[in-house]
Amino acid sequence: MGYGNYSHTAHAALVADRATKSGAEVFTQTATHPLMDPRGLKVREARDNADHPNSLGIVFALDVTGSMGDIPQTLARRELPTFMKLLTDCGVADPQLMFMAIGDATSDRAPLQVGQFESTANLMDQWLTWSYLEGGGGGTGEESYELAFYVIAQHTDMDCWVKRKKRGYLFVTGDELPYPAVSRHQIEGLVGEKLDEDIPIEEAIAAAAETCHLFFLIPDAQRRRRCEPRWRELLGDHVICMDSPDDACAVAAGIVALTEKAVPSLDELGRVMAATGSVDKARINGVLHALDGYAALLDPNKPRHAPPSAAASAPRSSWWKRLFG
Repeated sequence: MGYGNYSHTAHAALVADRATKSGAEVFTQTATHPLMDPRGLKVREARDNADHPNSLGIVFALDVTGSMGDIPQTLARRELPTFMKLLTDCGVADPQLMFMAIGDATSDRAPLQVGQFESTANLMDQWLTWSYLEGGGGGTGEESYELAFYVIAQHTDMDCWVKRKKRGYLFVTGDELPYPAVSRHQIEGLVGEKLDEDIPIEEAIAAAAETCHLFFLIPDAQRRRRCEPRWRELLGDHVICMDSPDDACAVAAGIVALTEKAVPSLDELGRVMAATGSVDKARINGVLHALDGYAALLDPNKPRHAPPSAAASAPRSSWWKRLFG
């Protein structure tokens, strides 16, 4: 997937047409869309092509439980064009974007939904708005984020990695803890694959980190208290605490631009946002604040804000190698 050219003008017009629509009019699914059903899932591909010779796979895994529905709504109503414009303004070539929707596999009807990698405004928007915002969640303080890492590790194939050993990006949005393991019973029920045993969350993260930079985006300071410490144990400085859920697209685009060295520093990223208007000036300081710790991680002359993540860099266990190779 990933053919066709992106038009910011067309994307902005598409989003503007929704200004007066209700959430139910934008997200019309009342169950998993058949094309996002993970049952029998094979592989989601981000491929180089004539339009995009240097494709870069980027995945948003959006928590669609009751407390997190604001981010998908904000993306569809206003902010997804911001993500693409900021990447373009910073000079990031050929992004291909895929959406997943994550719920709670212990209680929800649709805990995992998986789109395709796309490059055009209409198709990106299609997969986003085909997501079923179930608004559930189990009430245990945990959601099934580990399923996103499993899909990345086992069901994506990106030319950026295969051809150039350049990792793609996974941005998980959420405000709860992950379950401690990928359940073999849930994978069999949702995807139809049989595992010999559960996969510890640390191993799922390590496997996904081989081909993707992994980030967990917490919507705001109020919601960070209940989940940040555990995610820091798993992902270190790749846990990003935002000032507002409205900043998710700008923060994610800034992470890509900084990691790809499309901009040399956080200060330069701020200048690009201000000069191009890709981000509302009133929100730039909040975006930069959220990115401060990660930018320091990328600059060896600045102190680390948290210790390195052992999980993200850990080798696959012998068990994982036996099972998946």
